[in-house]
Amino acid sequence: MDTFFVGFLQGSDRVRYPYGYEDGKYDDPSSHTFGPSGPTAWLLRKRQTYRFGYDNGAVLNAGIPCGDVTKQSQDAVLVPMFRRTKDGRDQLFGMMATYSYQAEVYDDNAVRAFEWLAGALAKVLTREVEDREALRLLPAGDDTPNLLTSDHVMEYLSNRIAVLRGLADQALDVPAAADEPLRGYLEGIVRTAEQTQSELIEMMLEVDEGPERRFLSLTDAQQRVALLLVHGLDNEALATELGVRLPTVKSHLGVILRKYAMESRIQVAHDVRRYLAR
Repeated sequence: MDTFFVGFLQGSDRVRYPYGYEDGKYDDPSSHTFGPSGPTAWLLRKRQTYRFGYDNGAVLNAGIPCGDVTKQSQDAVLVPMFRRTKDGRDQLFGMMATYSYQAEVYDDNAVRAFEWLAGALAKVLTREVEDREALRLLPAGDDTPNLLTSDHVMEYLSNRIAVLRGLADQALDVPAAADEPLRGYLEGIVRTAEQTQSELIEMMLEVDEGPERRFLSLTDAQQRVALLLVHGLDNEALATELGVRLPTVKSHLGVILRKYAMESRIQVAHDVRRYLAR
């Protein structure tokens, strides 16, 4: 493995990478949008493992480079990760990948082992999501929905922690760092920084995905109502703006509140603003 990463689908066109290694060293978490021709789009279409040998790396090279961009991968395996939705469907939510700068490294046995590992990881991650959903059902203690704040703070923290980790890495190369217990302390800082960066990126999934997921669950008519709620319109004004009868507006509002799992239109309006601002 020259390059290894775990990626999570984010919204409709983004992937976040909280875990990645290049040449055995931890790589900073990152995120990017994906196009129609790269490996992420391929996994979404085919819903099966991608191997370099399928097309001599054509799909792999059509995506955004990862790892050491000065080198070109000669073999690769990308395994999709699925979780079961409430309606019984298998939803692709992420992928695990390994790249090599040497050709024909990953034989059938290696691919099967990698697929098993990805399946085990998917089960662990699915359980973590279920636990977080259960926590959301606990009372928040006031009228404010139990939602995370903007991810700008987390982006900033992740970048600053990367600087601290880099400083600790440099300190490990100083001759004086060869002595204990100083070396142990520095290595502990590096490990903790790596773990914290990964956890922050995972939290960003919670920050970004909720508003978009909830808004896209609405029908076109319900989305129009939700967008007008941002402007604070009452039911009569909504009916006038939309050109529909008052009972229709009330029916849409009832469905929106149920889909959002919220108690007031003010909470829905706040969540829609977060979606529009992303």
